[in-house]
Amino acid sequence: MVAVWVLPKWRWFAKLGATFGAFVLLSVGAGLGGQLDESASKQPEAKARDDGGVSVETASSPTPSPAKVVRAADYTGKPLNEAEKLARSAGFTTARHDAAEDDRSIIMRSLWTVCFQKADTAARSIDFAAVKSGEPCPEKDGGPLPWPKMPDVVGATYTSATKDLKQAGIDLDGVTLDDVYLDIDTPTAEEAAEDGDEWRVCFQSPDEGTKVTSTSTVGLDLGRWTDADLVQDCPKAKDTTYKIPANDPDYESDNSTSEDNGSTDGSSSSSSSSGGSTGGGSVGTVHPGSFCSPQGATGVTKAGTPMVCGPGSDGRNRWRSS
Repeated sequence: MVAVWVLPKWRWFAKLGATFGAFVLLSVGAGLGGQLDESASKQPEAKARDDGGVSVETASSPTPSPAKVVRAADYTGKPLNEAEKLARSAGFTTARHDAAEDDRSIIMRSLWTVCFQKADTAARSIDFAAVKSGEPCPEKDGGPLPWPKMPDVVGATYTSATKDLKQAGIDLDGVTLDDVYLDIDTPTAEEAAEDGDEWRVCFQSPDEGTKVTSTSTVGLDLGRWTDADLVQDCPKAKDTTYKIPANDPDYESDNSTSEDNGSTDGSSSSSSSSGGSTGGGSVGTVHPGSFCSPQGATGVTKAGTPMVCGPGSDGRNRWRSS
């Protein structure tokens, strides 16, 4: 536009018209250029030409979403057969082995309990480590079974002994009781617990320090006495003595008398008697149904019930209510 006004020798109105025309052309050109740029920026996809001149659209591929990771549930503490069933229903394959160091074969899976599990989420598999039901789990897979050891409870009261056994990890339901005297009946666990400070452990099995496994038998041989009993010690061996000697069927009370009677011929006469079949007097506290001697002897139960020694259903003398 500057050249229109400087170089040509046009009249002023011609220069004015040329200037206006150039301005219009520039304005139209700028507008078209802006539309082209805007349309190009809005194109989401680029176009290219192939060798045949055909327009081909290249679309951007979507980003793939990561695969969902399936985690295995915790089956420890469950029976092995149940754990395997649940794992398979969740889409896992299962394997099994002995969790103890013995590497035993697992046959009846319902009789084994899961201690450990190792899951491979990529392969969708679980390997279970189990022990037989009732066995303690080892500290780690393949370790020794931590069986409890028998404490020393000889001489302790039943109350104290059961506390020691429980603290050692021994199941009290598996403990058997027996009496040590021939004339004392074996108490039940409930009866022994009721008078737990009167019953004392005379013998135990197994010995102190022995491992108590699921197949071990724990036994306590008990004797019972109070401050009023004359005998308050355990016998040297179980089932060898009677707490009350008069209860022994072989017990005899010997009463011998001899008199020297002066006679004209200087002879002497003597008389001796050996009793035990009748009479006998009171022997103190007795246990109903226990063997007794001599027949006719009397006694009382712990509750104060009068008892008498007489033939029982088996023909032997036993303490019966009078």
